[in-house]
Amino acid sequence: MRPTAVLLLLFPLAILSAQAARPKDVRDAAKGGAEAMPKLEVFLKDPSREVRLEAVKQIASIGTQASLNPLIQATRDNDPEIQTLAANGLVNFYYPGYVQFGLRGALKRVSSGVKSVFADPAEEVIEPFVSVRPEVVEALGRLVAGASTVQGRANAARAVGVLRGKSALPQLIEGVHSKDSDLIYESLIAIQKTREASAGPDVAFRLRDLELKVQIAAIEAAGLLQNREAVPTLADILRRSEDTGVRRAALTAIAMMPSADSRQLFAQYLNDKDEGLRGAAAEGYARQRDPNDLPVLRKAWEGENKTSPRVSLAFALVTLGTTELSQSSPLQFLIDTLNSAAYNGEAFAFLAELARTDSVRALLYGPIAGGTKAEKIGLARVLAYSGDKDSVAPLEKLSRDNNADVAQEGLRALRSLQARL
Repeated sequence: MRPTAVLLLLFPLAILSAQAARPKDVRDAAKGGAEAMPKLEVFLKDPSREVRLEAVKQIASIGTQASLNPLIQATRDNDPEIQTLAANGLVNFYYPGYVQFGLRGALKRVSSGVKSVFADPAEEVIEPFVSVRPEVVEALGRLVAGASTVQGRANAARAVGVLRGKSALPQLIEGVHSKDSDLIYESLIAIQKTREASAGPDVAFRLRDLELKVQIAAIEAAGLLQNREAVPTLADILRRSEDTGVRRAALTAIAMMPSADSRQLFAQYLNDKDEGLRGAAAEGYARQRDPNDLPVLRKAWEGENKTSPRVSLAFALVTLGTTELSQSSPLQFLIDTLNSAAYNGEAFAFLAELARTDSVRALLYGPIAGGTKAEKIGLARVLAYSGDKDSVAPLEKLSRDNNADVAQEGLRALRSLQARL
């Protein structure tokens, strides 16, 4: 660039330095898009909080690779709102739309209803094929440990979870050891999303937490992270707790890592009056993989009239070898349930686990080619998590489906699968 051009580029900044900058000046500069990033970075150092705040908003809204370094810089600002907006802007680059909600609504959750160690919790999280720059996770981890407010730390913890930021685990574990229930909760949910088993023992002390949402999140983490050392504690919680949600979570976690010692618990709760406990017991039977349990499970399947435990029983029957596809078969029931707005998440989680068996996965290629829109989309997601090389061709075909939504999901699943293979 010629010296004259450089002077012309810097001339507006010289004027602004001679007089106080305004948020309007930031908005005007941002009209230049990514090419205006050098100007916007200057505003991040402005003495005015309002100017810096507007600069972060505009940089995040531009949302290109060029936005990342300035947003990382903005996470070091001392203002809590600027820190939060910068953190959300970083996540938004990898997970479009995140900046619109950030932490809002996150703390209303009580349980993610986790059903399988093979599928993510029912929360926002980036696709497996998305690669996040290490400096981004480092910046967010720094906020988890030291943002200006506890709410800012909780917001950063949630952001780390969305990005599957395993490198920030030390900060998340530190968050679990804090005294603020929102930060503890968001840190636990983020740790769940990383699926880093080594963190299980470090957060097990929260299993008896007095805050309900924290206790349930800790219980779910024990199951997802396969912390088998926690099973005796989970069994004691199951027996002693008076809260139905806690008891359901405890038995579901035990069912994710069954042992011979747990068999009596599954037998005890398979016919319980609570449908959630019946379902969790069925899941435990499934993962024990004992064909001798088929008669008792078939009887329970035939007598069950609630959808959720029926989904769990179908999972158990298929796991133990009842794999035929017919109008009233358990496997077909799971596929049909993908059409249900209320229960498709449960069906998806179980199908993702079942599809890790080659013979079951092969049976899904027929329905994925000729099923309903919801079935095609659901099964595409299943193969994204649990497919293998034999799944590439069916997903390639699905990516050319006549329905645009189905084709888009097929392409996304194909990218996720290829990133994993």
